Amino acid sequence: MHPATQPPRAIRELPDELISQIAAGEVIERPAAVVRELVDNALDAGSTHITLRLLAGGVRLISVEDNGVGIPAHELPVALKRHATSKITSLTELESVGTMGFRGEALAAIQSVSELSVLSRTANQDSAMLLDGRSGELQPAARAQGTTVEVKELFYSTPARRKFLKTDNTELAHCVEAVRRHALTRPEVVFSIWHEGKLVEQWRAQTIDAASGEDLNKQYQAALDRRLADVLGDDFLENSVAVHYQSGNVTVVGRAGIPDAARSRADHQFAYVNGRYVRDKVITHAARSAYEDVLHGHRQPIYALYVEIDPTRVDVNVHPTKIEVRFRDGREVHQAVRHAVENALAVPRANMLMANALQNHELPMAGTFGAGGAFSDAATLGASTPPTWPNANWQQAPMPLAGTRVSDLGALWQPTPRTGLPAEEQTAQSFAPSAFSAANTPTPSLQEAAPETWPLGKAIAQLHGVYILAENAQGLVLVDMHAAHERIVYEQLKTQIDAQRISSQPLLIPATFPATAQEVATAEACAEALQELGLEISTLSSKTLAVRAVPSTLAQGDAVALARSVLAELSQHDASTVVQRARNELLATMACHGAVRANRKLTMDEMNGLLRQMEVTERSDQCNHGRPTWRQLSMRELDALFLRGR
Repeated sequence: MHPATQPPRAIRELPDELISQIAAGEVIERPAAVVRELVDNALDAGSTHITLRLLAGGVRLISVEDNGVGIPAHELPVALKRHATSKITSLTELESVGTMGFRGEALAAIQSVSELSVLSRTANQDSAMLLDGRSGELQPAARAQGTTVEVKELFYSTPARRKFLKTDNTELAHCVEAVRRHALTRPEVVFSIWHEGKLVEQWRAQTIDAASGEDLNKQYQAALDRRLADVLGDDFLENSVAVHYQSGNVTVVGRAGIPDAARSRADHQFAYVNGRYVRDKVITHAARSAYEDVLHGHRQPIYALYVEIDPTRVDVNVHPTKIEVRFRDGREVHQAVRHAVENALAVPRANMLMANALQNHELPMAGTFGAGGAFSDAATLGASTPPTWPNANWQQAPMPLAGTRVSDLGALWQPTPRTGLPAEEQTAQSFAPSAFSAANTPTPSLQEAAPETWPLGKAIAQLHGVYILAENAQGLVLVDMHAAHERIVYEQLKTQIDAQRISSQPLLIPATFPATAQEVATAEACAEALQELGLEISTLSSKTLAVRAVPSTLAQGDAVALARSVLAELSQHDASTVVQRARNELLATMACHGAVRANRKLTMDEMNGLLRQMEVTERSDQCNHGRPTWRQLSMRELDALFLRGR
């Protein structure tokens, strides 16, 4: 019978058990959800050792044991009631909640669809107390301080829900993933997972000693790195860079994977807000935008980012499973995450590899170089500090648009003071590669520096006018000279444009377009933000907007398409990324045409000059299209090619 043809029913209150089962439908969709809720409670209890035991992927048994503070005997029956919690007592505490759980729904919802029991003991109790969730019977039992929650026969009372579960191995994988997400943010806690009596995973605690006198932040970062390596593998740590950034109320730490480590799936992206794992569109979009011009195709970056923010500026009470959050100022968080990842990725990879080699005593410790200029000591090769050149800031002069041949090293290199930036009134054409003249300064003698200390080594040959072959301490370096020079020119253009305030160019004839109510509301509410981006958008009617001015660098583009993209981003994220993306596409085209072309013969000095400039140029490991600019072949890899030592 169709619902509309059914006889009307009286409105009445639902029984408590049915209410809990409805709540379970939101919170408990599979065994992994039970694991997540119980581990949340264990962490809130101050546990340092959490053990998960499973049978049949968690369908027959889920047991979570901890060594936390425990639950007093008289509170055990209350703990199983709906909306009963010790985490909050007022709206003020709800708006600034700092615990993993707070809704007071989990245990009641789990009990309604399973056979649940709670065994707990506090420090001042003579014995533990066991509560049977179905009968409510409370009796003494043996246990050390802490709590054990057992969930048996999940969904036994709702057989239809049980039919939607997958195989035991699939459910086990989801349970392991739930614990793994907790383990990545709590390195001081031991996590053990057992399935069918066999140990599946175990992550040991990483020491953080507050009494040692060492900086706690450094201790936590080191412990976090070790936990990331334990959980995600040593490859994750080796193929990622440290992230540490603070802006206003937001602090972002963690690790961001290098572009070469990108995957086809987004299964290695972990974001945390105040220690809570979240799936947040603002953070995901910000992280992805930081990789825009260094990732090739549709590859997915890998990262583990930890955002710390004042709890009053984030609302965690927006989803029953607490996996989604809402920020009071999404733009603030978006900019912080994007800049954090961008800054971490900006350091050339070659310098970090050289620093690691020096730390591992694989290279001689070189002192100050001669006139060729380079690093004064090994410390300048740190992962977060670009190398410093004495006396001048050597920057590569971009090639003319026609791609004419570089005649000598003096034309390839140009000493430019850091303060020597274009005037504010210059237009985009002023930044075209053809506008730069070749330097007339003397060529530095690169041969006076110690070649073994150059991260990308010393050029030894050019292959078919396309690749540069260089020798460094690790072995052989192959460089795609066009891709490398393209990135160098591109970064120079971006730096000079960024030094200016975005100028606006009025349109002779305003571009009008039909707009949705959301677009009109955004245009009116964010007029100042639009002006900062060089856009002027006015309202002609309730359904029509007019673009009256656009950024000068994008005057030849599609004004309506740009306006729509900016309004769409501004309504949810940081719209500056749209203008920046469009501007960077233009600069990338200019850089591609201005870079030295393939099949051009370069002198040794020119090739060495290009290598040295790569070492001091941000994001020089990838070209503007996300393709790699260089590759390292170690002596071990070369020996393996020829079966040496076998």
